[in-house]
Amino acid sequence: MAYDETTYRRNAGDEQTPTDPAAYRTGAAAADFRGRRRELDPDESGVRITEPIGEPGRRGDGWDDGRDRLGVHIGWEIVLLLAVAAIAYLLYRLDPAALRRPALDTLLISGASLGLLALGAGLTLRAGVPNLAVGPIALAASLHFAENGDQGLARALVPALAIAAAGGLVAAVLILVLHVPGWVASLGGALGVIVYDQLRTAPVAVQGTYDPADQAFYLFGGFALLAVLGGALGTVTPIRRMVGRMRPNGDPALRPGGAAALPVIAALVLSSVFAAGAGVLMAAQSNVPIVPGTGLEWTGLAFGVALLAGTSAFGRRGGIFGTLLAVAGLTLFLDYADRRNFDIALFAIGGATIGAGLLVTRLVETYGRPLAPAGVDEEWNGAAQTGGTWSPDLPETWSPSTSPAHSRSNDQWDLGPWGSSR
Repeated sequence: MAYDETTYRRNAGDEQTPTDPAAYRTGAAAADFRGRRRELDPDESGVRITEPIGEPGRRGDGWDDGRDRLGVHIGWEIVLLLAVAAIAYLLYRLDPAALRRPALDTLLISGASLGLLALGAGLTLRAGVPNLAVGPIALAASLHFAENGDQGLARALVPALAIAAAGGLVAAVLILVLHVPGWVASLGGALGVIVYDQLRTAPVAVQGTYDPADQAFYLFGGFALLAVLGGALGTVTPIRRMVGRMRPNGDPALRPGGAAALPVIAALVLSSVFAAGAGVLMAAQSNVPIVPGTGLEWTGLAFGVALLAGTSAFGRRGGIFGTLLAVAGLTLFLDYADRRNFDIALFAIGGATIGAGLLVTRLVETYGRPLAPAGVDEEWNGAAQTGGTWSPDLPETWSPSTSPAHSRSNDQWDLGPWGSSR
């Protein structure tokens, strides 16, 4: 008596022949979508297993081919636009002079400062190496400018930018050589900058006479141009994939390869320079001394705005106008809260925006991912993305590593050592 393996065998009518054009196209699309996987029959048993094709030990792209859907970003940016309009209306109702010069100049400079911080945070998020030191760097630049502003703008600004760029470069080299998470390395850097910030025991009065109010429109316009241009470039698939090579995929401890070096270095250096520029603007427009602290509240605001703008916390994905709209909305809200004497701590606002931004990340990751080709289900996609070796031809409880070699003939199974049909 032979064992009938009908439960584990496909019917002949279910087989798709290579001569069927439709079947070939479906199979080819599914095979490519599943991360270029190949079939193996190591013991010539007729049972196939799969493994990913690629260089061993290197992190691949899995099933995600980078063709993200931008509709979710457009929809969210419409929501942000409506929120900005609503806050602007409330501010105008409270005090119409708030949206006219000279108060508008102060508002624009505040927006440019926060915008530079958000640009730095968003850029490092997209590159998969979030720079948590942007807030402390901004405070350090503010203190430096306050102490040296009387020597002229150039002599006070250039050293701050150079030191910030050098710090970003050191962090990038550390991350690339050791291949460690960017947030850990940048947190260590942030703590080091905080030590510099807290060497002062008293507030520092701003020296010098530089007033950025005359360039308020140019400064905010420059930020807006960088934000929109960066977002537009991020929609180009090759650029987005190049910048986001550090995005976790499979085992995050595996090295991503040398191609990730340039985006990581550029993101960390530029984010540090943006943070230093933001700190200088904050000090230049301040009418009160700069108070030493940690600067982490500005890190919270920067990353909260970046996440709220639609930049994914996992890296790579982001919108076009989101950063500009989120910065405008939060700048208007901060001015409105100050005029209403709400007395809300910046730490609280930063925490709230990060919490809301995490919800936006889930929205972006859920509805912004590529569509699966016909014939490929989401569960299989997850196995392919994580580098699993599950094959749909095998039952879920069967493992090829624990089963001995066997052969099949005439639609019968030979039970071998487990029993006999005789």
